Amino acid sequence: MQFHAARSLATNFDFVPVTGSTNTDLVASAIAAPSEYPDFSVLATGSQTAGRGRAGRDWVAPAGSSLAVSVLLRPTIQPEQLGWLPLLAGLAMANTVADFLPTATVTLKWPNDVLVGEHKISGVLSELLPDLSGVVVGAGVNLTQSLNELPIPTATSLAIEEASAFADAKGQELSLVLTAYLTELKRLYTEFVAAGCDATASGLRDHIIASCGTIGRLVRVILPAQQELIGKALTIENTGRLVIATDGTGELTAVAAGDIIHLRLAI
Repeated sequence: MQFHAARSLATNFDFVPVTGSTNTDLVASAIAAPSEYPDFSVLATGSQTAGRGRAGRDWVAPAGSSLAVSVLLRPTIQPEQLGWLPLLAGLAMANTVADFLPTATVTLKWPNDVLVGEHKISGVLSELLPDLSGVVVGAGVNLTQSLNELPIPTATSLAIEEASAFADAKGQELSLVLTAYLTELKRLYTEFVAAGCDATASGLRDHIIASCGTIGRLVRVILPAQQELIGKALTIENTGRLVIATDGTGELTAVAAGDIIHLRLAI
């Protein structure tokens, strides 16, 4: 695959047949040769052998059945605005999946998953460069896995959901999805940067809230210190944190990071 369309969207583009982790590789490259990896540099693969999810969990799939793509973003941004970058990538992937599955219910699960119905199809993981000069946003999306190739019963793929574009893809599924995702990510990112990385002024916050299936649900939040919080997810505030009304007391808590478990449908 030559990836001509995807390549034209990036300032620096590389596709490798197999690697351990696109995030790890792109972070290392950006540190070693920063001038060679400007804003919107892209590294992608169809076979990731040491991919990581949240909290260091493994993220692997049969070779060629999924897309892993990392994008280096170097906006001029305030520290409190950084939380919007993984959410922006999640929205870009949700919009991409929705375009391939126009009759499905596709939502964001705060902060980093894309769901089709109640099944996970994609996840996002971002890493800040050590010198704070940029953020690598990695995304993985399930393309052609069958049910018995998925690692958990709550996952799905574009093939399982019968993406209509795949019927005539002729082995080009990865290229199709990569181009669509980078196109949407670049559009949203360009709008965000043009608005001074202001999520409200750019419309990003409103779009994420509208796409977020976590809002309105009773959720369990597992915080980084292994503490738990149960309550109703109300909204996403102006730094990207999820606002929870604690069950029983109604006390409001803004959560910056944590694993979210949906307990029931929106109410």
